[in-house]
Amino acid sequence: MTNPPARQVHPELAEIFEALPPSADPYEDIEGTREGFRAMLAAHPADRTGVRSERFDIPRADGSALTVEVYRPDVASSPGEPLPAVLHFHGGGYAIGRSLPGQDRAAIALCRQLPAVAIAVEYRLAPEHRYPAGLEDCYLALEWTARRADALGIDPERIAVTGKSAGGGLSAAVALMARDHGGPALAYQSLCVPDLDDRVGAEAATEQPGADSAQESAAGPEPDSRVSSPRSVQAVWEHYLPEGVKADAYAAPSRATDLSGLPPAYVLVCDLDPLRDAGLAYARRLMDAGVAVTVRNVPGAWHGFELYAPDTRVAREMTAHWTGQLRTALYPAAAEQEVE
Repeated sequence: MTNPPARQVHPELAEIFEALPPSADPYEDIEGTREGFRAMLAAHPADRTGVRSERFDIPRADGSALTVEVYRPDVASSPGEPLPAVLHFHGGGYAIGRSLPGQDRAAIALCRQLPAVAIAVEYRLAPEHRYPAGLEDCYLALEWTARRADALGIDPERIAVTGKSAGGGLSAAVALMARDHGGPALAYQSLCVPDLDDRVGAEAATEQPGADSAQESAAGPEPDSRVSSPRSVQAVWEHYLPEGVKADAYAAPSRATDLSGLPPAYVLVCDLDPLRDAGLAYARRLMDAGVAVTVRNVPGAWHGFELYAPDTRVAREMTAHWTGQLRTALYPAAAEQEVE
């Protein structure tokens, strides 16, 4: 098999890409990695204008507690009617990425822009807590949200899940669990650069969805040293799955054999991301199963590029598109009026 040609970095991102420092192994000192991430967040606090939040502890079956933070528009900006709810599962390879209290930027943005009640879920992290611990927490948060719909001021018919990278994989898995377990009905699943397939970077190299984009990203300008690569994707799965345990459909939604009956979906991928083709394949399979799907590819962009280039046009357009699609899904009547 010949390697496909290298894809080009988006012109607006080229200079930023060239300035990226070499990446380090986050698992070599996972606590140090998390502390560095927290320090970065503390140095750049989120703008909470128009948003307030409250933290809740949800009891697990073993007596421990799952913490969620519920963000909502200020009373002055709220219409008084029940709002849709969006559960946000953060990214970070299932091992990092948790925001500081009151500082979940994605939840704040969704709360303000949709508007919606956004629930940030502080699920257990690998490798200390391997699959299915984090997923169980995310599903528990969904059940808790639906149960407390009245108290939270949300419309139980308009609950969505969203997340980037690992958070996108968790969102897809929660949608599968809700369907299979007769759980709370979801109105939408927004999967942004989702990590869906443990085979990317392993046997995926020859036969599984994700093989093409894994090879193409490796053919680009020094991706292994600066951005997500097939090897770094595989490292995520090595630390997420219990040793010796093969992924099932809830760990890696791409392994699900039946995608029918799932909520409408949005799938966002990036051109230079080794996760790209697995995401596109999952979107196609959703369509084939009769699920309404919107797909967006960001040309010339790598996994997580918006963290380094938030003010670029390509990053703003990407964010506006996925949040706009989520708004349309949760406010269908308003969308119909705009069309008219």
